[in-house]
Amino acid sequence: MVLLLTPNSLIHTGFLIPKLKSETRYWAKSKNRAGQVRSLLPVYTKALSHPTRLDSVLIGIPIVPSCGSLHQIATICLVLNPVRNYTSPSESRGYLLAHTNGGLNQMRAGICDMVAIAHIINATLVVPKLDKKSYWQDSSNFSDVFDEDHFINALANDVKVIKKLPNEIGSSMKAVKYFKSWSGMDYYQEEIASMWADYKVIRAAKTDSRLANNNLPPDIQKLRCRACYEALRFAPQIEAMGKLLVDRMRSNGPYISLHLRYEKDMLAFSGCTHDLSPAEANELKTIRDANDNWKVKDIDPMEQRSKGFCPLTPKEAAIFLCALGYPSNTPIYVAAGEIYGGDSHMGVLQSRYPMLMRKENLASSEELEPFTNHLSQLAALDYIVSVESDVFIPTYSGNMARAVEGHRRFLGHRRTISPDRKALVRLFDKIEQGKLKEGKYLSDHVIESHRNRQGSPRKRKGPISGTKGTDRFRSEEAFYVNPLPDCLCQGGSRNLNSSIIIS
Repeated sequence: MVLLLTPNSLIHTGFLIPKLKSETRYWAKSKNRAGQVRSLLPVYTKALSHPTRLDSVLIGIPIVPSCGSLHQIATICLVLNPVRNYTSPSESRGYLLAHTNGGLNQMRAGICDMVAIAHIINATLVVPKLDKKSYWQDSSNFSDVFDEDHFINALANDVKVIKKLPNEIGSSMKAVKYFKSWSGMDYYQEEIASMWADYKVIRAAKTDSRLANNNLPPDIQKLRCRACYEALRFAPQIEAMGKLLVDRMRSNGPYISLHLRYEKDMLAFSGCTHDLSPAEANELKTIRDANDNWKVKDIDPMEQRSKGFCPLTPKEAAIFLCALGYPSNTPIYVAAGEIYGGDSHMGVLQSRYPMLMRKENLASSEELEPFTNHLSQLAALDYIVSVESDVFIPTYSGNMARAVEGHRRFLGHRRTISPDRKALVRLFDKIEQGKLKEGKYLSDHVIESHRNRQGSPRKRKGPISGTKGTDRFRSEEAFYVNPLPDCLCQGGSRNLNSSIIIS
């Protein structure tokens, strides 16, 4: 069965959605197209909550192919249902424990992979433990960040999930295993599943990148999407605050979410020091040297930057936004933690774009107090505002940037502009050297070079030619960055006025 959502009507086949008629009336009356699309999202969410009854959803989503504009509509078809020969899990052979690692978005991807792995090895999944020992030192539990009951119920037809291990399970029945990175079906069905002969519990010591990006059965890929985009939603208090922040941003009109990854941990990890003072550069090196998890210590900052491995500075982000044609009155949400150096590095961006907003000035300290000192929860608020933004621009391709880009692709290839940092650095340097001025030439060049870097539909990129071993897997585009074609049934977006055919 297919649910088709279009700008002028809602056509449904064999599937009745509550409040369908009222949503249709709202759609017909609304004059703002972006508002029209947002009015359909509750219907869309209701449809996804019944994956066993619905094969696919075709929905109109905002997408903008030209720079400097925030409005247009496109369609995408999402496939969530398993193929017809999909079987629900039989009696569990044991329990899978998962101890996640990394920040919020690294943990998100790991949790979704553990769901798929539990299905592959026919395990009961115990609600994963969040990382409390990494750089962020966040004490949040799973239920503090995610809606635990919804997670369990939404996956009931795929994997049995329980909140904690039964008390009768003894320590002698447990095994700790470091799953091999980017492993496929054979590894889990043979090597890992064979452990059930000796153990009742398998604990995955790490969860990041444990499952291959490609060459997995369609059902497993679709399950990863169901886990990531339907089951793993944030806790109610985070969702409510996220919606409040989105509404407050929307009150100023369409907005950009700028993921400004100019934070102490990122600069220390990457070794990027452009525009920093010698004292700041030394502080970052001290942090990097003291972190045992960061293996690379001696980094050439100029080489890093020339290769495009550094996040854009706030000043560079301002030049980039101007070159794309965004006017100074564009509302911009800064999705970031504490910017390194604070106001001393934000001056140019703030002066060019006065409507620069953060959660701290969109909400009162009392409203944000429940999330204070919990960096994963604060990052979840940024995630929500970024996914819902009219345009998302990450200044660095880190875990959050990739996760948000993938989620926006899944929701209909919402516009995500990925800066070509390697090319931009050469332009920025020419500006600093007085060899190039901002203006029409720069703007035309930047717009043209980013015409195909705006999140338009395309298949996931494979490995870089010539790479081998783990480098080959590492060079692939990650599954959660671009779930096309596995979880999307159309290869591209169509104008809503054109005819639509679903095979």
